[in-house]
Amino acid sequence: MSHPNELLNELRIDRSAKQQAPEGRPWLWVAVATVALVAIVASYFFFGREEAIEVKTATATAVQGSGGGSASVLDASGYVTARRIATVSSKITGKVKEVFIEEGQRVEEGEVLARLDAADADAQRELAQSQLASAQSQLAEARAQLVLADRTLVRQRELAAKKLVAQSALDAAEADRTSRASRLQSLERAVKVARDGVEISALGVDNTVIRAPFTGVIVAKAAQPGEMISPISGGGGSIRTGIGTLVDMDSLEVQVDVNEAYIGRVQPKMPVEAVLNAYPDWKIPAEVIAIVPTADRSKATVKVRIALNQKDPRIVPDMGVRVSFLETTPASAPQVSAPRVQVPVTAVRKDGTQDIVFVMKDGKAERRAIKAGGTVGDQRQVLAGLNGGEQVIVEAPDTLKEGDEVRLAETK
Repeated sequence: MSHPNELLNELRIDRSAKQQAPEGRPWLWVAVATVALVAIVASYFFFGREEAIEVKTATATAVQGSGGGSASVLDASGYVTARRIATVSSKITGKVKEVFIEEGQRVEEGEVLARLDAADADAQRELAQSQLASAQSQLAEARAQLVLADRTLVRQRELAAKKLVAQSALDAAEADRTSRASRLQSLERAVKVARDGVEISALGVDNTVIRAPFTGVIVAKAAQPGEMISPISGGGGSIRTGIGTLVDMDSLEVQVDVNEAYIGRVQPKMPVEAVLNAYPDWKIPAEVIAIVPTADRSKATVKVRIALNQKDPRIVPDMGVRVSFLETTPASAPQVSAPRVQVPVTAVRKDGTQDIVFVMKDGKAERRAIKAGGTVGDQRQVLAGLNGGEQVIVEAPDTLKEGDEVRLAETK
């Protein structure tokens, strides 16, 4: 196609041609001028105008407010955690004989979860019982001998009083009685020791039975019959350190990491609205338990514990959750619910100190100054400047400015 300058040259009147043209045909020159003008206008639209910029857009989403005069002052994300969780193990090393649990099973406190092979413990208990029986027999014999010694001493005293026996016989009787009384006391202590041994051996047998330390739900089964189990890790993979993992579902709470720059907005007992990633339409009432008084220097965050005020079997440990810290409006203040809008993080730009977004409207980029809030995942909260439903530009050159013509990039 010809350049616009060349088209302008074609509009120049050739005087020599005009002199040679036959008279009486002026319409020919009007037609030539019209064609040239149309060519100039067409060349402007095809060459003189800048090409529209390809962009990608996303819809600004209006988030339903929590109502009741409460507004979010800070958003954060975290996980559901259990304050009461235990890897249930035995007190002794032994071979697993029976396992009575499965994942997802609810157990009560004291319920039997597994049993170990109790052959050795039973043998120890039988030995202790035999030792106790032997000590009791010796004690009975000592008591009978003491009774005999008492009677002998009485007779010797009577005979000695009548001068019928020598004094040495009386002394021997008294010594024998004292010796047998001492032996009786020794055997009584031996019987007590043997009885304690029986009780200890009974504990050894009881230790082969693994019971639930509290009421909860089994979330992991770690051992099978025939495997060795020990409360202390042996440094290898052949010995298990637990029979399973038990979680108290009533102790579930949320832990989030809050940027230390915004931790001043969080206070204990502050109302919170929690939304599980698995159930985005379910808003769970909650409140701040405590702010853990230490910071993570690598992430510049502070951990916050949040209590869930609603118990539900759908809430399980390690679920992802988003929370909004709410600030309750005083009852005397008018309850005006400002719209809460979320846009992709990539849509928000910086213009000096001002946060802005570009909205695609009628094929052009429209600059909007906004008041940006917190970030939740890949979404940024917009507190002012958008009403929701706008097509915000998320991918465009950094040189994009107000009024630039834009068009949607073709999806590949």
